[in-house]
Amino acid sequence: MAEPRGAFVLAVNPHAGRGRALADAHRAAELLRTDGDEAVVLCAADLAALLRLVRDELRTRALTARALVVVGGDGMVQAGLGVLAELAEQGVEIPLGVVPCGTGNDLARHFAVPLRDPVAAAGRILRRLADPVPRRLDVGRVRFPDGRIIFFGTALCAGFDAVVNERANRWLRPTGSAKYLLAVLVELVRLRTVHYRLEIEDAGGGLRTEHRDGVLLNVANTSSVGGGLPIVPGARADDGLLELFTVAPLGRARLLSLLPRLVSGRHVELDCVRIERVRSVRVESPGVTAYADGERLGPLPLRVDALPAAVRILA
Repeated sequence: MAEPRGAFVLAVNPHAGRGRALADAHRAAELLRTDGDEAVVLCAADLAALLRLVRDELRTRALTARALVVVGGDGMVQAGLGVLAELAEQGVEIPLGVVPCGTGNDLARHFAVPLRDPVAAAGRILRRLADPVPRRLDVGRVRFPDGRIIFFGTALCAGFDAVVNERANRWLRPTGSAKYLLAVLVELVRLRTVHYRLEIEDAGGGLRTEHRDGVLLNVANTSSVGGGLPIVPGARADDGLLELFTVAPLGRARLLSLLPRLVSGRHVELDCVRIERVRSVRVESPGVTAYADGERLGPLPLRVDALPAAVRILA
């Protein structure tokens, strides 16, 4: 019998997909083993324990690991990016694969990875490994004044959209963009204008400081948030840049009227919407909490930088 050529390490969020993530992981692992590779499924009751297991496994298999495969939603992608960034600092590069079974799955949506078929998602991983030209993923790096660093794959939000994220995360149902839109309706009663101080490095490397009022602020790497809402339809995840998306102050009625356009992506035509490509942005606003990949990060201020082609993505 041939010796295994390498190993896939699958990190599973056991709570994703209403509890089906572990079963999905084993179905994906079965396909990943078909060419003689190993596929190790790691699961733990809490994220911190899971990440310890993943780090140890990848360090042990640094020379033979074919990919880290995250099984869950965008929050699991964020956790996986953090582990891969640590390993990259030690000179070890391992590709990232995704078997989506979370609530939003916006990174998977961006790359058209099958959402409810772990075997098809695993097949995509194997095909991407065989590509002669590897696909690279830009990554957003968030730095806080206390020294914390967090990486994200889809988008960071710090405005009304962050409040909506917090609300939506408390609900099990509905799922996908319907949950996000319902949370928007609930939070409209508390809509407020936020004053931001922004330090921007634009796509050409120019630096400027702006004071800007708005109701939404998003720093996007991929095209959608909230389970498929195309907030920045033209975003690319391989251009070395991030998209700074802001919406000027609006009343409740006008923001409500914007929602149908947001679903279709036509909101970008409105004068109140501003989208610009940036290399980095520092965001300050007292009392505002930031989210990224649907996960709570902490209060502003923070700085976001684009890390071009930081990870090989098997999607």
